Amino acid sequence: MFILLLVVSFLISVVVCFVVARVFQKPVASILQRLISEEVHTAWVKYLKFAVYVVGISGGVRVWDLQKYITPKTEGGAILELTQDRWILEIYWTIIGTLQSIAWMLLVFFAFALIAYVVVKGQELKRQPRTR
Repeated sequence: MFILLLVVSFLISVVVCFVVARVFQKPVASILQRLISEEVHTAWVKYLKFAVYVVGISGGVRVWDLQKYITPKTEGGAILELTQDRWILEIYWTIIGTLQSIAWMLLVFFAFALIAYVVVKGQELKRQPRTR
């Protein structure tokens, strides 16, 4: 039962990552295209998509929390049983954990992108000839 929970958590996390990556693909691509040259921006878009999957899956599949279903809490103690209610709760936590991890990663990306945009815009304004 534990292996099935681990596989289901992984698959749910991958699906959530896929949906989020698709939703943010255009905004991320347009931001990076504006900030970085054409040749390099496509590689960065691919890297960021990869990062969404890595961060999302590692946040959604919480192996250290799932260990409670195969390891007793104390010596001689009982192992938690995977009931239907626990399955629903674990699936919920998988979705929330995946989204939360991706949200933090994208927040950091967009914060740095905003800073980079301000720097690029400042450089462009300096290069423009002043007309009076």
